[in-house]
Amino acid sequence: QGQLVESGGGSVQSGGSLRLSCAASGYSVSTDCMGWFRQAPGKEREGVARFDSGGSPRYADSVKGRFTISQDNAKNTLFLQMNSLKPEDTAVYYCAVAPRAIWRVCPPSSAPERYNYWGQGTQVTVSS
Repeated sequence: QGQLVESGGGSVQSGGSLRLSCAASGYSVSTDCMGWFRQAPGKEREGVARFDSGGSPRYADSVKGRFTISQDNAKNTLFLQMNSLKPEDTAVYYCAVAPRAIWRVCPPSSAPERYNYWGQGTQVTVSS
């Protein structure tokens, strides 16, 4: 079993930006199914962004046009660039992996339970 380590969270004002990183070991950001999820207090975990089976980015409607998922294959690191942040983006953000050894088709963000391994999470707080 590998490891996912998120970083880059913090506190920003509304309209600000943050860039989250997820360093992966034991998994491949270029071939495994990788995604970002978040969980706000009292709410269920929700998908934010992911790469589909063809390597195309997919976003939740709530973050389209503001968030960008990307990867650095050489560093085996997943990123989430978050711009125009809103107070409702406040949550703990997690990266997760659904290994291709298990999943022939990358699971949708609506099925976080299909992502087998998770990082420890990083807190993002956006104040108004």
